[in-house]
Amino acid sequence: MDATVLLLAGGVGSRLNILVESRAKPAVPFAGLYRIIDFTLSNIMNSGLSQVGVLTQYKPLSLMGHLGSGGAWDMAGRSRGVKILPPRTGSHDSDWYRGTADAVRQNLDFLKNHAANETMVLSGDHIYCMDYADLIAFHREHRASITIATMVVEGD
Repeated sequence: MDATVLLLAGGVGSRLNILVESRAKPAVPFAGLYRIIDFTLSNIMNSGLSQVGVLTQYKPLSLMGHLGSGGAWDMAGRSRGVKILPPRTGSHDSDWYRGTADAVRQNLDFLKNHAANETMVLSGDHIYCMDYADLIAFHREHRASITIATMVVEGD
């Protein structure tokens, strides 16, 4: 698979109240030793993607400790990896991430260094199972400029 992933993992998750007192929402424990971000990372690994930039911001230490080198998802090695990408504070033209588009903009160098044909921007705070290889194949088949995956959620 020839796509680079930007994994958004810097959200506050204020609706989770006490669970996010000391950590970002993607780092909230789930079923014991897992974290919410593990769902997306497992989807990435199972889809054959190998370059992941994790965009952190809010209280990232717990998340960074959990991710380590990416070895738990078989993402550590010469041709694959998980790289933590915090905001570029202190420089003239950048600051804390001001939303998704700004987070992507601040990390264009990461994307250029990996020279992939496609970039996937994924959320690290959702619980779901998806084969991204199917999504990328659909994107390529339709020669799309952008492809957005959504799902219907039934309401009351």
